[in-house]
Amino acid sequence: MSFWRRGAPHALNVIVLCGLAVLFFDSAASAATLCVNPSGASGCYSTIGAAVKAASAGDLINIGTGQYAEDVVISKPLALVGSGASSTIINARGLANGIYVDGLDNGGLSGVLVTGLTVTNANYEGILVTNTINSVISNNHVANNDQGLNFAAATCTGLPAFETSEGEDCGEGIHLIGTFAVTVSNNNVELNSGGILLSDETGETFENLITGNSVHDNALDCGITLASHPPSPQASSKLPYGVVSNNIVGNNVSRNGIAGEGAGIGVFAPGPGNVAFENKIIGNVILDNGLPGVTVHNHAAPPGAPGVNLNDLVILGNYISGNGADVQDSATPGTAGINIYAVAPIYATQILENTIENEALDVVINNPGGSAVHLNNLLGGAVGVANLGTGTVDATLNYFGCASGPGTTGGCSSVSGKAIGSTPFLASPVPSAPAGPSGGRGPM
Repeated sequence: MSFWRRGAPHALNVIVLCGLAVLFFDSAASAATLCVNPSGASGCYSTIGAAVKAASAGDLINIGTGQYAEDVVISKPLALVGSGASSTIINARGLANGIYVDGLDNGGLSGVLVTGLTVTNANYEGILVTNTINSVISNNHVANNDQGLNFAAATCTGLPAFETSEGEDCGEGIHLIGTFAVTVSNNNVELNSGGILLSDETGETFENLITGNSVHDNALDCGITLASHPPSPQASSKLPYGVVSNNIVGNNVSRNGIAGEGAGIGVFAPGPGNVAFENKIIGNVILDNGLPGVTVHNHAAPPGAPGVNLNDLVILGNYISGNGADVQDSATPGTAGINIYAVAPIYATQILENTIENEALDVVINNPGGSAVHLNNLLGGAVGVANLGTGTVDATLNYFGCASGPGTTGGCSSVSGKAIGSTPFLASPVPSAPAGPSGGRGPM
């Protein structure tokens, strides 16, 4: 039975993370501790790969200060612990990845910890994780990867066949594919083509937790991306696919996609059969990205083709400011905080308790489904909520920047479009919505 199919236990990822820590501690009595340093002194291995090969399931590998020119492949449960990201460096120049946690070729892989490392200069992903469960990628610095990208041709030569839609970004800094209950926490992810990517080529990617990361200055693509891709030729036809029920919580996401087309956080089900539903974007700070702060796209839904599912998206309690306009068929008429664009209907989108400022349009909805926009502080001073599509938008109970309601006085955000309701509105800011650097709640 596959662990990544729908119907697996839906425990909270925070609980899974605590459980993983218990797993490591409980096995400490029987597990061995191996060591690595560049010289191989004091009975240690001189390469991380040699230590991984020698380790048994559950072992701890302590990696000393130094630089390691390796592509480390992990195929068993173990803890890979560096001396700190400032001093333990995997320099993967000329190699595919810095670290590959390979559950695709090692079914049921779980209980992997990767922490305390810098991973840099890989041709593709700095850290790639496939078909793995209950694992943690934490407190790493992942920078300057995706070196194999030919920017002019928008291609990435040599990517493995199971990565079906990565020609334009080489996989990004950290990439999860077909994973369940993997936590990516407190990493500094910068200067890659894109930051953190969750996709589904080799199976459903669900109930992962992306939290506390600083994702910034990844020039070509989004800071954090949830994208449904075509299935891999290596994957079982019996597996479900989709990017489902993932939690993107408490990250700082800034200045991504400035040289390309990247949002702060993107959720994408671009065409027939793509699935990215029940995802939650909560409590993030999203600033100065190339596309809107939160961007949702579907571009094709031909009659009779397999359905598209972008339903039940929750965007809650984020601070969003200074992001760019969307482009091409998903174009917004100005800079935007949130843009929901789809040809297929999207249902049960909930945009709640966010603070959005320094945008021409705070929230843009353009899809045939229905959306709820409530309890937000919409402080851009231009358009608070725009409905550019044929669906309905319930934009009641928002604060539009002044006590008299949307569009009534100078400095008060407005609403625009058909089938949009904004009354009743709030006469004062929502206290539960986050405050940004400028106060983020408008005049009291």
